[in-house]
Amino acid sequence: MQKEENAVVLDVLPHGYAFDNTPSYKKTAIVQALGKSHLTLLEAVPKKEVNLQIHDEVYIGDGKRDQIHHVNGKLDPNKLTGTAKAELEYVIKAIVEKDQAKFVEFFNKAQPLTTRMHVLELLPGLGKKHMWEIVEERKVEPFKSFEDIKKRVKLIPDPLKIVVKRIISELQGMEKYSLFVGR
Repeated sequence: MQKEENAVVLDVLPHGYAFDNTPSYKKTAIVQALGKSHLTLLEAVPKKEVNLQIHDEVYIGDGKRDQIHHVNGKLDPNKLTGTAKAELEYVIKAIVEKDQAKFVEFFNKAQPLTTRMHVLELLPGLGKKHMWEIVEERKVEPFKSFEDIKKRVKLIPDPLKIVVKRIISELQGMEKYSLFVGR
């Protein structure tokens, strides 16, 4: 598993999990977060004096951390709180928009998976017809942005939404292949 350097807070549980039977004086606050570079769901413990908010960006790398005491590890998607689930799509969308070049590059470089299946077909809403159009268009000139993909590929669903949907289903463990989420 690749290490994350930064994460975005999805939810803060100041008194830990409600279902945790640990005596209250031993409980620690819990932060549910999404790593920015490998899109890993993480569980962390904030430092005692720190007051974190949803959407805060926190450093979780190996260096000196100002807000996070330690990272417990990967977070099971079934343990996400209602708030974290609700924020997940917004946070992913913001990360994808900010790092658009990386995801557009995926459209430019994706290769066949097998002789019958192309990696592009693993994206929700993309079938053979869209896949062939993307492959032909990128031969002419590589795509520069999601807007460029929308302009040049007829009737393609919104590329940003497609990528966000795929990332969410990968995080929920519903996909055999991981295209965007570091495992």
